[in-house]
Amino acid sequence: MKTTADALRRIGLTANPEKPRSVAVLRRAVTLLRRLGREVLCDAATAEFARLRSMPTASDAGDLAGRCDLLLVFGGDGTMLRVARASAGSGVPILGVNAGNLGFLAAVQEAEVTQVIRTVLAGRFRIEDRALLEAVVHSEGTSSVQTALNDFVLSRGLASRLIELEVAVNGELLTRYRCDGLIASSPTGSTAYSLAAGGAIVSPDADVLTLTPICPHTLSIRPVVVGLDSVVQVTLLSRRLEATLAADGQQLTQLSTGDRVLIRRSRQTARLLRPEGSSFFATLRHKFGWSGGNL
Repeated sequence: MKTTADALRRIGLTANPEKPRSVAVLRRAVTLLRRLGREVLCDAATAEFARLRSMPTASDAGDLAGRCDLLLVFGGDGTMLRVARASAGSGVPILGVNAGNLGFLAAVQEAEVTQVIRTVLAGRFRIEDRALLEAVVHSEGTSSVQTALNDFVLSRGLASRLIELEVAVNGELLTRYRCDGLIASSPTGSTAYSLAAGGAIVSPDADVLTLTPICPHTLSIRPVVVGLDSVVQVTLLSRRLEATLAADGQQLTQLSTGDRVLIRRSRQTARLLRPEGSSFFATLRHKFGWSGGNL
């Protein structure tokens, strides 16, 4: 689906109501978009949060994605992850305005909103299609499916004991981990929990899936990178210990002994809009304070 500036006529707004500082910048964006001749709408929760009572509304972010040409997301990376999952498959690009902390996905700073909106509506942007991951959980004769943009994390429950996981890739045994958990990360999610657990930073256009153990008991265990089209099967072997599967740290599924989780690339993607001049490597240098010079 090709997106041009002329096609961006209906702009949807959604915000995290736990970020009250974003109200002022959101209302500025509404004023500017209307002045530039765009139709503006939002979801019901955002309308109430930002006191936009006369604005057309949708029931939620997923409904909103089906009614607009561009989604502006006001919040942090957690908000972007939620909206990316809700809008997956709609073909609508999303642009994040950072009202959080680090902000890899919500890359536009609040002070830049006016300039960025003008840049985007002038046609100076690109669209990045980001792969989503899918996890199929098989538990006691039932199955369920979840999606994630960043990662799936299998981790121990409240008991402070290691869990044992058996991992196979494309039907071949990789290893058995005794650890606090395992992160299956997309390229987009490489700068999230996987990075904190010792995984590599991966360019978002690389077709790979990173498996990063959390505090493994065996010192020789290291993160493993496999092709993004691989199917990873994780089986919970631990007895009398429960575990959880978290999608983007937001959706939790309880796991029991013998449960299997199949992780693979989803058929759906998330579309991120990037204004002219932005890049993944520039974001790395800025967020991590890399100087790029000699020591």
